[in-house]
Amino acid sequence: MTSKSAIPKLIISASVSDADMFYATKFFVPDPFIFLEKKGKKLVVMSELEIDRARKSMKGFEIWSWNELEKKISKKGSLERLGIADIAIKLCKINKVSKARVPGNFPLEHARKLEENGISVVPVRGSIFPERDLKSPAEIKAIRAALKITQEGIYAGKEALKRSSVSKNGQLKLDGSVLTAERLRAIIDTKILELGGIAQDTIVACGNQGCDPHERGHGPLKAKLPIIVDVFPRISKTGYHGDITRTFVKGRPKDVVFKIYDAVHAAQANSIAAIRHDVPTVVPHQVVCETFEKHGFKTGKHPKTGVNQGFFHGTGHGLGLEIHEMPRMGKKSSGTLLESQVVTVEPGLYYPGIGGMRLEDVVVVTKRKPRNLVDIEKDMLV
Repeated sequence: MTSKSAIPKLIISASVSDADMFYATKFFVPDPFIFLEKKGKKLVVMSELEIDRARKSMKGFEIWSWNELEKKISKKGSLERLGIADIAIKLCKINKVSKARVPGNFPLEHARKLEENGISVVPVRGSIFPERDLKSPAEIKAIRAALKITQEGIYAGKEALKRSSVSKNGQLKLDGSVLTAERLRAIIDTKILELGGIAQDTIVACGNQGCDPHERGHGPLKAKLPIIVDVFPRISKTGYHGDITRTFVKGRPKDVVFKIYDAVHAAQANSIAAIRHDVPTVVPHQVVCETFEKHGFKTGKHPKTGVNQGFFHGTGHGLGLEIHEMPRMGKKSSGTLLESQVVTVEPGLYYPGIGGMRLEDVVVVTKRKPRNLVDIEKDMLV
């Protein structure tokens, strides 16, 4: 019986938007192309637009021409452009591949066409490259560089908040006009763009907007309320991501905000201290929950509105070519942490009428003390 790991891998996608394809090829292409790996041999099929660039960059690959394969299967005199699945079928048959492992997001149309032509498709749950969970020194270096750029974006946002003034109605103003979530997000994203990153869906959520952890934020920012700033750009050169969250307040908030901030800060520190090789992935999350309980902050439904309040999301996730990778650290997590995994640690507390509070760092799992890759301070007041 052939083991699953011995079954050839097949991917059809664009590497600029597919982490598995980029991991396989280390080559950015905006349009779908074909990757096939059989017994250690790696092949790609490229269009004429990309083939010369690929030949210069992709060492150790067999690089096949789309046009040449198309000529072999097109009817003589036909002007019809063949689909990418047709080319993949021909590539598989030439290389005697009758069964292929494919990613879980492999297009259904392509899968059906392959199977109609005698090539069995075996979808893989999760990444087709499970080794992506463990980061090499080069990958950790790339993530660290991404985090440096992320930090600069947050610094730009923090500086704008520092320079802002407070109007009579409590709204923040910068250079004479209202400072909105949209405007602060643009300041952050522009800085990241200048440094070689692409920030999408940056969160700048003030007050009650911060109680929904994935609310991007909109409208005027206000004094004395928590402002969650969550930035997770992709670096154009490497494809790796940064992911950092800080919460700021302009002016002095209610005393309870300080208590919430202290609880979140302590929960994050305790959770990070619990992270090491061979620790169950659920443990860092349990530590956060226990810390919040000790500080007197409960989780549950708001008695009047029924919305979630307290701490109701996971503690962290893997980070790399995707924002959310394995492992996950939450109440239903299974498995153990492994040395050289890179994970976020992002506890938060959310109470309507007060606002949201979240802190997020990124650490490398080791056999001893985890290594924090984030340098930016955790000051709340600006």
